[in-house]
Order: sequence, then C-alpha cells, then structure tokens
Amino acid sequence: MATYVKYDVFTEDLASGVHDLFGTAGSGANTLKVILSNTAPNVATDELRSQTTELTTAGGYTSGGQSVANVGTQTGGVLTVVATDVTWTATAGGFGPFQYVILYNDTPSSPLDPLIAYWNYGSSISLLDTETFTVDFGATLLTIT
Repeated sequence: MATYVKYDVFTEDLASGVHDLFGTAGSGANTLKVILSNTAPNVATDELRSQTTELTTAGGYTSGGQSVANVGTQTGGVLTVVATDVTWTATAGGFGPFQYVILYNDTPSSPLDPLIAYWNYGSSISLLDTETFTVDFGATLLTIT
C-alpha cells in the first residue's frame, strides 16, 4: 500500500487562498492532477511541479499527468475532497520506472502548479506494453478538519 505524504507548503498555500478545493461563487474547484516520478520528493523544499522530476512523455504516459476530477463538499466544518481514480495504460513498449505519484493543483498561475501531496509506493514500478497502473484514492482524496 502506498504511503501518503503532504508537502509542507500545502498548509501555507491553503491558508493564503492558493487552493480552491470546494469551488466558490458557482465556479468549480481547482483542477487537481497527478504525475509520476522516480525521484524522491522533498516535502520541506519542493513547492511547485517544476521542482519535481516527472517522467517524460513516452509509452502511454503524458507529461503533466491526469486530472483526478476532484469535488469538495463541506459538512459541519469538515471539508472532504473526493477524486476519481486515475489509470495509465502502457503502450509502445511501456514506461517507468516510477515510485511516486505526485498531486498538484493545475489551476493557479501564481504560484504555477503548486504541490499538495504525494504517495510513495515503496519501490520502483515499470509498466510493459498493455499493463495498467491505477491510483486508487479510496473514499476520499483528503479531509480538512
């Protein structure tokens, strides 16, 4: 099972209004995406997608990752963000290796593509042609109380 790790900057960015995880005044929540990397993230210093070492576009993986189709709801002062699972299917020889699935916010332009969290899968994964990899977010992507 993958281990969830929050970037330090996420708390500051959330408090300063960088992330809209709920949607305001009729607009939807910001677009969250996941990318793949085989380089260990640094939660203390990494703040933007540009500071990650993402896989290059090849074999069924496209740089920039995939949207998680997130939706936020608030009940009793608790914000719950749910997301649609993301699946990659390897083509033309496959792609990898990767060990980390990195969540970032694709909507803000300043700061551009701020990081939120990542999942560490414990060891490198490579996909061969036609193999799939699914990021299963479970019942909730994240909860803020």
